[in-house]
Amino acid sequence: MDAAQEPGACPSGAEAEPGGLPGTGPPAPRLSAAELDRELDSRSELIDDKEFDIPQVDTPPTLESILNETDDEEESFILEDPFLLNIDNTDTHSYDTSSVASSDSGDRTHLKRKKKLPDSLSLHGSVIRLSLLKGISAQIVSAADKVDAGLPTAIAASNLIAVGTSHGLALIFDQNQALRLCLGSTAVGAQYGAISALSINNDCSRLLCGFAKGQITMWDLASGKLLRSITDAHPPGTAILHIKFTDDPTLAICNDSGGSVFELSFKRVMGVRTCESRCLFSGSKGEVCCIEPLHAKVELRDHPITQYSLLAMASLTKILVIGLKPSLKVWMTFPYGRMDPSSVPLLAWHFVAVQNSVNPMLAFCRGDVVHFLLVKRDDTGAIHVTKQKQLHLHYDLINFTWINSRTAVLLDSVEKLHVIDRQTQEELETIEIPEVQLVYNSSHFKSLATGGNVSEALALVGEKACYQSISSCGGQIFYLGTKSVHVMTLRSWREMVEILLHYADRTLKKCPDQGKIQVMEQHFQDVVPVIVDYCLLLQRTDLLFNQIYDKMSENSVAKGIFLECLEPYILSDKLMGITAQVMKDLLLHFQDKNRLENMEACIVHMDITSLDIQQVVLLCWENRLYDAMIYVYNSGMNDFISPMEKLFKVIAPPLNAGKSLTDEQVVMGNKLLVYISCCLAGRAYPLGDIPEDLVPLVKNQVFEFLIRLHSTEGSVDEEVYPHIRTLLHFDTREFLNVLALTFEDFKNDKQAVEYQQRIVDILLKVMVENSDFTPSQVGCLFTFLARQLAKPNNTLFVNRTLFDQVLEFLCSPDDDSRHSERQQVLLELLQAGGIVQFEESRLIQMAEKAEFYQICEFMYERELRYDKIIGCYLRDPVRKEEVFNYIHNILSMPGYSTEEKQSVWDKALEHIKELLQLSPCKAADLVAIHFSEQIESIITNLQDQFLLFQFLRSLLDPREGINQDLIHLPPSITEQFIELLCQYSPDEVLETLKVLEYCRLEETIQITQKHQLHEASSYLLEKKGDIHGAFLVMLERLQSKLLMLTQDDESSEQLPLLENIEDTLMKTIALCQRNSHNLNQQQQEALWFPLLEAMMSPQKLSGSSQYRYAESLKSLTMQVLNNMAAFIALPSILQRILQDPVYGKGKLGEIQGLVLGMLDTFNYEQTLLETTTNLLNHDLHWSLCNLRASVTRGLTPKQDYCCICLQQYKRRQETADEIIVFSCGHLYHSLCLLSKECGAVTKGLMRWMCYKCNSSNKGGKLSENFSELKKGSATSLVQTGSESVLDPQQIQAFDQLCRLNRGTSRLALLTELSRTHGEKHGLLSVAHGDPTTSSVFQNETFQLHLVPPPLVEE
Repeated sequence: MDAAQEPGACPSGAEAEPGGLPGTGPPAPRLSAAELDRELDSRSELIDDKEFDIPQVDTPPTLESILNETDDEEESFILEDPFLLNIDNTDTHSYDTSSVASSDSGDRTHLKRKKKLPDSLSLHGSVIRLSLLKGISAQIVSAADKVDAGLPTAIAASNLIAVGTSHGLALIFDQNQALRLCLGSTAVGAQYGAISALSINNDCSRLLCGFAKGQITMWDLASGKLLRSITDAHPPGTAILHIKFTDDPTLAICNDSGGSVFELSFKRVMGVRTCESRCLFSGSKGEVCCIEPLHAKVELRDHPITQYSLLAMASLTKILVIGLKPSLKVWMTFPYGRMDPSSVPLLAWHFVAVQNSVNPMLAFCRGDVVHFLLVKRDDTGAIHVTKQKQLHLHYDLINFTWINSRTAVLLDSVEKLHVIDRQTQEELETIEIPEVQLVYNSSHFKSLATGGNVSEALALVGEKACYQSISSCGGQIFYLGTKSVHVMTLRSWREMVEILLHYADRTLKKCPDQGKIQVMEQHFQDVVPVIVDYCLLLQRTDLLFNQIYDKMSENSVAKGIFLECLEPYILSDKLMGITAQVMKDLLLHFQDKNRLENMEACIVHMDITSLDIQQVVLLCWENRLYDAMIYVYNSGMNDFISPMEKLFKVIAPPLNAGKSLTDEQVVMGNKLLVYISCCLAGRAYPLGDIPEDLVPLVKNQVFEFLIRLHSTEGSVDEEVYPHIRTLLHFDTREFLNVLALTFEDFKNDKQAVEYQQRIVDILLKVMVENSDFTPSQVGCLFTFLARQLAKPNNTLFVNRTLFDQVLEFLCSPDDDSRHSERQQVLLELLQAGGIVQFEESRLIQMAEKAEFYQICEFMYERELRYDKIIGCYLRDPVRKEEVFNYIHNILSMPGYSTEEKQSVWDKALEHIKELLQLSPCKAADLVAIHFSEQIESIITNLQDQFLLFQFLRSLLDPREGINQDLIHLPPSITEQFIELLCQYSPDEVLETLKVLEYCRLEETIQITQKHQLHEASSYLLEKKGDIHGAFLVMLERLQSKLLMLTQDDESSEQLPLLENIEDTLMKTIALCQRNSHNLNQQQQEALWFPLLEAMMSPQKLSGSSQYRYAESLKSLTMQVLNNMAAFIALPSILQRILQDPVYGKGKLGEIQGLVLGMLDTFNYEQTLLETTTNLLNHDLHWSLCNLRASVTRGLTPKQDYCCICLQQYKRRQETADEIIVFSCGHLYHSLCLLSKECGAVTKGLMRWMCYKCNSSNKGGKLSENFSELKKGSATSLVQTGSESVLDPQQIQAFDQLCRLNRGTSRLALLTELSRTHGEKHGLLSVAHGDPTTSSVFQNETFQLHLVPPPLVEE
């Protein structure tokens, strides 16, 4: 990848030293640069290629000469100390490779095309640079060709870079990418296999090599000598997956393909080098596939946690953190949870600063969730592990590497690099690395060199393992490819600035030459904010306002967009110091665009000392930017009075002339009030604070301004104190509020007291001596004064006679205007403490005279004369309705004496008629609660009958919401209410009677009959039990309406009459239906036949009405027949019809339709009954067949031993012991089940429950299941070995079936059908039964299952 592929980088670290890479400083600031790649064709155009030339190095030794060196030959090797590799100058295009992630990336045209696309749509720009180490890469390829070194297999990076090969060689490179050593030989490689792991110790003096066939070698990196060849450190036949030096140079850790971990301890006794091996973790307990010892930098070597020599190990199921010193100890284990078995376990340590202390943090991952564990040591020496916030990803990881304490680089399974900020969890950048062609360690994980003797799980993980291909050191990450080595670093600040300037140039060059102006504007709107963001984050505003602004000024569109883009940064106070030229251009630009509000918002956030203040003030005044003008005067010249004078000159003349202000003038007046308030409170306008040393001075200046006798440039006839007068006229209340807030902040020094008294005297002089102020304004003043005088530390003096004058003014009876306003003003005055200024008796007298009832209430409440307040409410037209709540609160709430409550009670009783007239409902509620004993006397004293009716209805009707338990009235009162109800609202009588709880039936019937309310009379007779009497009342009403129909031939009135007849008929039918169940056959016929006769009689008469309404009457008659068929046998109905004198003479044709309709109904019901019975019988037969088959089928036990005692079922041959087999396959002895309380006797039969199923599946709640068993619920079907008894199993299976269907028992359905059929009634009859003997069909949840039964294979 190019070194400058994404401009606008987010750097991290310090400036790179010459010949080195940037260090690992804190993470860089980040910003939005999502569009950068679209603007640049390629990075090669931005940075001169000469910058990447590799410097000439001393002639390196050839591979042949190094391979032919003898071990005894000691060549002096001086380790140079430029700390980092000199890779700044490598060319990123010097070598092309292909990638496992992209099959066609080896094609140059494809690579170039791919680089034009953004690798990441990150919002942070390019923060990393991926570069090819050209020298190392070329020599790896050369070694493979010339000395048959093979392909690279492993890499380890420190001050040196070691690369292992597939033919057993280790190539050692220095900081200048020169090959210094070639360790090993192809002959040894043929014996040991490929190098599978490498490790360099802290001081770069030793190299450990692990081989695919299990051997380990140690080399001296200064001399190139082989120091140790270890073949017995771990079980033979397993490959070395990892080998790691610890911070102790005599201690290393290795991990083999058997999943075991060993500690290697290097010793030298009498010149003999030895290696002792100790097993830390056996692969038989779970295979470890990743190890990571904790390494500390030189400056952290004294950290207390380093003494434990911590080691993290990742197995296929969990991670472990152990301490190797002073003795072996496991400090933590942590399971992964659910994950993909093919995902790679990853571990990475790094020291981070958390809560003012530096401690190691372990990142571990398997799959798409990264866990962070903070490891601390307490004062007692114990180690504590704390979970930190997890990182959830949308991709699987194959590598995790820290690049500094805050930033990590992640590699996913499709070879994409993700740069992540750990604290914010933001993804800073994402790039693809197809050109690396990463090396994978799969063959070693599968141990192919030793015959592949590894588990399937480890081999599956090895498919994506690349542990040995990625190594980090000093803030750089090295990636080993099949033919190359790449290094990844964070970008430096110098790079960022250079890219930024190139980007600005490219922005102007890429501007569209043709097209609409909107296209150019959109182009610059996309790119200019990126430049501003970068300069702010780099803290280089000089760069922004000099070089970059000069470049942008060459294009007028770019200049305008640049200036507009500054606005949000100015408003958020990110840009404070703007150069004078840019500020001037900015104001002119906003003025030209007529964006005055934007200009004002910017001015109040800027430091305007570098501008021409007079010019800015003039600009603001002309454009009515008053906030900006005030800000310029205040911050530019420390002048706080001039803005006030300017605003006064605008609003004073129209106010003094009595004219109304324009909207613009009202805005100015409001700003003036707020400005004065801010100045007196020590706050700057419109935002911020006045410098502390100026606050007293500003307050004094503002007070002096307010109390001026005359304004500057005032006319000769100007009234005194114009400033206060103007503010009082503009908004009295708000101006006084400003003064009140100011007085609160005053300290009791002499000058403050003088100012306060002076302002109060001026206020009184201005307002009291002038008649051009409204009562509300005057009241506001005296309310303000009353509040000030009521303060405990008050120092003000106000003449008391002024308050009397105000009282006279507000209570003036000759002025009826603004009555509520004057009352409210006086009330506020009294509540603010002004009552002490008045004589109370005179105040009450004047308030009553002026009809200020709220004032009267206020005074009476002070004197505890609560009964008087009732009259105030009743006389106040605005608050009449509130009297009920007031009386209720006084009588029911605590805090009032008995005498006070009694006086209120007496007063309320005295005014009860007025209360009833006001609201009968609320009055009745009050009476029911507090005057229940006086109800009869209240009723007696009420002369207005309609008012009495409203009162009784509210009192007695439960629907009105009054609790009837509170009142106990004689029946005569209820009858009086019904009498009044019949007079005033006869339509409501029936519904009211249904809800009335207490009434005498005989007396009530007489009242309803007196007023000829037939339906109400019928209801009461039915309630009394006189069914026939109730029926006769309804029948008489029906017959009278039918008679009217036959006699009246006016067609216009017949339709409502027909509807009336139908309504009466339905109510009569309902009456008959409700009561037929409780009557014998003769009594039922006495109800239904007269009703049928009444409906048929009009049809026998001749006349015009007969033909007009014959169809309607026939329909009604048919309804009677259908309903009576449920109670009267069909032959009886036909016999009665045929016995009729009219139809007995052979005129059967007239009733043919009625008879046929009855027969059709009978046939329908009979067919329905037969069909339902057949379906139910078939369903029941199928169920019983399946039940019988299931309980007679043999059960196959899963084992031949008891699941409780674990002995053979032939264990003992006791007479009482039986073999119990359940349908689940478990087998038990009956005595064993009884010992576990799994058997119970129900209805004389032994019922069993499977112990194993219920104890495991139900969470061990055996007692609950056992209780269910006793209630009849079923578990597994059971069979006994000694005797086959079907009845218990049938019952148990039948219970199961019932629970599955959750419906009514089939047996219950058949019983119900047979019962109803035997009573010779239709199905409809069951719908009207007595509730106590209701059938299953009346159940709301009844459902008829008519679905055919499913077919079951036998």
